Amino acid sequence: SSTLPLRYMFSCFWEGQEGSFLLWTLWHVIIGLLLMRRKDEWRAPVLTTVSLVQVFLSSMLLGVYVFGYKVGSNPFLLLRHHPDMAGLPFLSNPDYLQHLDGRGLNPLLQNYWMTIHPPTLFLGFALTVVPFSFAIAGLWTGRYKEWIKPALSWTVLGVMVLGTGILMGGAWAYEALSFGGFWAWDPVENASLVPWLTLVGALHLMLIFNARKRSLFTTYLFTFITFFLILYSTFLTRSGILGDASVHAFTDLGMSGQLLVYLGFFTLLSIILLITRYKHIKDPDKEEDSLWSREFWMFVGALILLISCFQISFTTSIPVINKVFGLDMAPPGNPVEHYNAWQVSFASLIAALMGISQFLKYKHTEFKQWVKRILPALLISLVVGIGSSWALNMFQGPYIALMCASVFAVIANLDYGFLVLKGGLDHKAASVAHLGFGLILVGALISNATQQVISQNSSAYDLEQIAEGLPNRENIMMVQGDTLRMGGYHITYSGKHKDGVNIYYTIRYLNKDQDGNYSEAFQLEPLIQLNKQMGNVAEPDTRHFLTRDIYTHIQYADLTEFTKPEETFEEPRMDTMQFGDTLFAQHAIITLDTVSRDIDTTRYKGSANAKGAMLMFTATDIDGHRHPIQPMILLDDGNIQFVPDEVESLGIELFVQSILPDSERFVVVIKEKKKAASDFIIMKAIVFPFINILWLGAVLLVAGTAMAIRKRMRKA
Repeated sequence: SSTLPLRYMFSCFWEGQEGSFLLWTLWHVIIGLLLMRRKDEWRAPVLTTVSLVQVFLSSMLLGVYVFGYKVGSNPFLLLRHHPDMAGLPFLSNPDYLQHLDGRGLNPLLQNYWMTIHPPTLFLGFALTVVPFSFAIAGLWTGRYKEWIKPALSWTVLGVMVLGTGILMGGAWAYEALSFGGFWAWDPVENASLVPWLTLVGALHLMLIFNARKRSLFTTYLFTFITFFLILYSTFLTRSGILGDASVHAFTDLGMSGQLLVYLGFFTLLSIILLITRYKHIKDPDKEEDSLWSREFWMFVGALILLISCFQISFTTSIPVINKVFGLDMAPPGNPVEHYNAWQVSFASLIAALMGISQFLKYKHTEFKQWVKRILPALLISLVVGIGSSWALNMFQGPYIALMCASVFAVIANLDYGFLVLKGGLDHKAASVAHLGFGLILVGALISNATQQVISQNSSAYDLEQIAEGLPNRENIMMVQGDTLRMGGYHITYSGKHKDGVNIYYTIRYLNKDQDGNYSEAFQLEPLIQLNKQMGNVAEPDTRHFLTRDIYTHIQYADLTEFTKPEETFEEPRMDTMQFGDTLFAQHAIITLDTVSRDIDTTRYKGSANAKGAMLMFTATDIDGHRHPIQPMILLDDGNIQFVPDEVESLGIELFVQSILPDSERFVVVIKEKKKAASDFIIMKAIVFPFINILWLGAVLLVAGTAMAIRKRMRKA
């Protein structure tokens, strides 16, 4: 739509299915150009695999028919050639494009995150093709072990970029969406998280092989599984099979079969190569890994990640399982509780391993020496973890375990990275990344487990009778001007104002002193975005403090005056005026001052050659403030046009209906907005304690992986 700001017009490029495929192929082109600069023996086989992937991906954009079967969907198809538009009368007009406009961007997507999150996420998807291509090339050319070294840097880059994209999505959801939180276990969210987890597992297995020349087959397996999951997530989100299970999924464009061929081809290729080359890549029959070795526990960690991914994927795939096997399995009624019940245990184990493995050496570590080194961090973590759980009223066993394990991961990596490990910052990359992940777990646990809904209905009205799904214990009804108590504050709804398509509601949070006087602590302005085509959308506003966030979201508001303005005015009044006369309105006195030949053409959409005059009125409100009102009388191609003007703050609209030349008077029509019943809103407010720990962890996780990339590049 031409009415969108430029940044949102740009975002429309990847809003739909075809656009996101184009973005994905664009990243593959850039990655391919970088790989072409290689001058070694990997250049040809790796680029062959990348090109083969690009062939399948590009086929999604063809939009041609082969033996009656449509291959892809062409994003460049002209409107007049679209089957849905065939024979429509407006196409007979050669200038039909001058009178058409796009539908615009979904209001949920009209956010600055839309300009940066999808490109980052799809770059992460695209980067997984590189370790996959190196692994295929290794099996193909017989260099079964040598591929890991050049693939390692690309794998770390993929972990960083895809992880950043996922974290951006969480930040976007927290900032702009209405469910109250940063992660809802939506199927499409899961479809990006699961490949990232397996890619992290593949990275650690590559590190094991680099150090000990073991776990080669498992390294191949994790690398292939990651790419398989990327393709599977593409099928899930684009085939329409998820239906209403996800708010992010695309509708089916008839490409389900093509997506399955894409998925099946590379899955079958990987399996065939693994089976036929198995004798070359299986681990040699040497001594077993020591229980107290770093590689053993890193391997265990990778397996835990795989089991975690299986649980997420199984539940996410319930619609697929039902479709394939004709079952009628019901998805979890409360996805957040269901996934958390499983994933808290997996996260606890991973966090514990992140602390334990840092102090272990490859091959073997003396047990007593290891215990001596790790014991201080472990004891401190238990005290801090149990103490903070008690202080935050988190008495559930799994939550206490996760808190202790996450704090242990943080303290152990601080200890190891900055007290034990010698060398520059690059040598501390793993510790910084692990520290960041530990903080993410701590922040996610505290902010979710101890979040508090502070809004509660104190009025005599039953909110569920006003709008369905608004429990009284979680929402507060606020009449404009009233002051209510909520969550340690006194709050008042002081009014609303419209800016473009957004209606902002001003909520003032007040402190009350001992004398009963109020002072403003801060104010929030949650909004409702008006959209006639796709429906109105509410966006929250959040006040950020060091130790907590206060999230505020409009659940219900009367939008009649904005969506049906014709119903909000009193019956128009007519009067005859001459220069110097006054007219009384509800909230102002209106005076006709003079006339000007300088017309405001920006308010008139007719011919640019229109001539006329602009009458200059002044409306003086009860506070003495003066507001200009300037209706126009125009002559356009022999027709007289009367253009109104309004003062929105006073609720006045005025126009000249006719001219009485004999008496030098004007017939003026004034419309005033109705005296509305007391304006009220229904609002939900949530406190998220210590969520800044999560965002700090996100920054450190990205920084740690960036440091690891720099370290790999310097080694290369």
